[in-house]
Amino acid sequence: MYIRAMEKITEKILLEKSSPKTNKLEQIKILNLSRMGLKSEDLPVPLLSKLCSLEQLDLSGNLLQEIPKGLCLPSLKILNCSNNDMEDVVSLEALRNIEELRLEDNLYLTVNDEHKVIFLLPKLRMFNGKDISSTAHHIRHGSTEILRKRVIGVWERSFGLPDPITAQSLAAVEKRFVVAACTQIKYGPNSLSEYTKWRVEMIAKEYLKSLTFSEEEGGKITDTTPTKENETPAERRTRDLGGNSIVSPQKRIRNNSEVVTEASPRKSSRLASAAPVEASPRKSKRVTSTPQKTDPMMSSPRKHARMTNVGTPEGSPRKSSRLENASKTESPRRAAKSVISTPTSRPAKGESPRKTAKDQTTSQQSKQKTAKTENNTPRKTAGAKLKVTQLQEPVSLQPLHVLQCHSRQDSPDDFSTQLWACAFEPPQECSDGISGGSRTVATCGGETLCVIDCESGHVLKKYKVPGEEFFSLAWSTVLMSRTGGSGRPCNILAAGGKRGLVKLIHPRVNLAFGEFHASRRAISIMRFSPRNASFLFTGTYENKIFLWDISGLDRDYNFKISKLLVLETGSTPLHLSLLPTSPDTHLLSGCDDGLYVFDIQISKNTQKRNEEMEIVFPVYKKKDKKNTYRTIDGLSFLSDDIVASKSHMQGSIYLWSWSATRASWNGRKKEVPAVVLAELQWSSTDIPYLSLGTCPGYGYVVCGDEQGRLWMYHITDTMMENFKSGKTISATEVLEWPSPVRAGKGALEGPSINGIAMDPDLHYLVALTDKNMAVVWKREGR
Repeated sequence: MYIRAMEKITEKILLEKSSPKTNKLEQIKILNLSRMGLKSEDLPVPLLSKLCSLEQLDLSGNLLQEIPKGLCLPSLKILNCSNNDMEDVVSLEALRNIEELRLEDNLYLTVNDEHKVIFLLPKLRMFNGKDISSTAHHIRHGSTEILRKRVIGVWERSFGLPDPITAQSLAAVEKRFVVAACTQIKYGPNSLSEYTKWRVEMIAKEYLKSLTFSEEEGGKITDTTPTKENETPAERRTRDLGGNSIVSPQKRIRNNSEVVTEASPRKSSRLASAAPVEASPRKSKRVTSTPQKTDPMMSSPRKHARMTNVGTPEGSPRKSSRLENASKTESPRRAAKSVISTPTSRPAKGESPRKTAKDQTTSQQSKQKTAKTENNTPRKTAGAKLKVTQLQEPVSLQPLHVLQCHSRQDSPDDFSTQLWACAFEPPQECSDGISGGSRTVATCGGETLCVIDCESGHVLKKYKVPGEEFFSLAWSTVLMSRTGGSGRPCNILAAGGKRGLVKLIHPRVNLAFGEFHASRRAISIMRFSPRNASFLFTGTYENKIFLWDISGLDRDYNFKISKLLVLETGSTPLHLSLLPTSPDTHLLSGCDDGLYVFDIQISKNTQKRNEEMEIVFPVYKKKDKKNTYRTIDGLSFLSDDIVASKSHMQGSIYLWSWSATRASWNGRKKEVPAVVLAELQWSSTDIPYLSLGTCPGYGYVVCGDEQGRLWMYHITDTMMENFKSGKTISATEVLEWPSPVRAGKGALEGPSINGIAMDPDLHYLVALTDKNMAVVWKREGR
């Protein structure tokens, strides 16, 4: 188990962990900083640089991604960085006197990185416990000389110095020369192609510099503009060999994988003009008809082998070349989010843009009274226990950020792209074994998937697929196998939409590592199993739910796909919920035509299955020619037993008991009345697909409306005792739309809130709108 690093490395800690014991940093020769849960930013460069006599350093068993810049340890000969999260070996270049190095069990390093290390450290003779003297000589001298001759050959055949020589003209020649050399020169096995390109690029730039050195000294370069001003951001990343690259080269090119770009943390950006927004199946429903009738059969423009062998594991789809041109990879500058400021009249601290239950409109109260009169369903007589972390007082949320980061063509004028789904990244286990909350949320809408830091509002990663429209996403923590049989947990993200393709992404390393074709039509909803982390449910506009097993993920991102179940829904599945206490037995699916329960036990032989039962609600009795009230557009568990759900145009939210409802099923009739515990007052809007969210740990139900407001319900065990009376519950509070202001445009009117997500500790709430805005709310006092 790791020991949490409660504070930065101090002089006292260095002296305590040093050998021989001394009271002066300059006399330390051996230092053991292993298994302290240290990250790269925890290593204080000025302090460590005082260790001028340090010869051995053990940093094993930490969380280091790279060696911090500027670290100078001139006497260091032995370094142990095994069992870390190293991604960038170029940062080791500053420690040029190292003779022995260990880098085992660094999940993200490849054989290309090993060759880079050997080249960058000229005195290295022992690597991972093996003598590499002969190999190192070939890498540093033999292969380098061969590559140098071939680079010179490319130059002499096709290039020459420009006349006159200027910084701009040299930059243009260098760009074409490097591209030509990397394309034409092939050397060594394919597994080392990334290292070869890295060396070829380095040699090509050095050779061109040697040709122009005398001219530069003689003052013949007339323009002093730095060459880097003429490079694209991608070229700058390649040129920067000091550890600043957003994605290490082996991650960008390895096995033709797609790359997720890392977005700029800047607060605003100037963006290009907007493009016409293509209608989505869901958007069409809001205007005219049902999704399944308006969604055309979409196929990916890329060439790939579709999965036709049902139930048989296949090789990883990432092996084909179809991933190369499938998505658009943005530069950091173009990936920057657009931030809309809130008005200067924002309430002072202690106030919030909210309404209490007493402030809600008379029409809403009237509607709820009518609904209560028509509700003749018996309610559960015993008070249901939430088993939540009780808050004595309701939380207070304040708007923190309004982000516009899903724009088509990055246009600041795009207020039509609809955002559909958001989910917080699963909390990582801290070094003391205790899980902590997450402040990283993934959002999707239009052709873009974003990963956002809720506190800063920075868009950390941005992934774009031109022509796609993402409807759903899901996180899972899977074990990535590595040498020795042990696995390391990593958070992966699955996303899908109009094309019927599931994209698999590892945001931590900025890599979209694979995809598979899950449906002939659009994907409406996705959910990973919390018990079987590789099990992914995908609801589709084929009126089916598929269960996939994404197994065997290894350090090279190979994986296998198996189709385990096909569940027939009869209409488009909109929401999926697994039982908190037994997620491998039953699945609840809120669909366009009702709420269905499926037996999902894999041990049974039948792969294709119909629903086990349908749960019906009192609002169905209000059926008329215009509406059946059977579209379940909100569904989520509030506790192990209590479910929150709502129907389109219901005007309220039901809380009902799963265990009591199932207990009332006699096994013969398909339809089973829900045992309703309470009815929560909500908006009377006729707009569909305004999803609700729950925070089980704190007993909260939240649902947005058509005016950008958030209806918040704090459900406590004490309140559960009053459910027997059958009284309709008013919202604890209604947070008003924060009315953000766009420069020169004025305040923006409240949009419809399509999706809600809260982190497990209720520090943050994220609300997605149908007008390309994601609103981050933060709990006061946090």
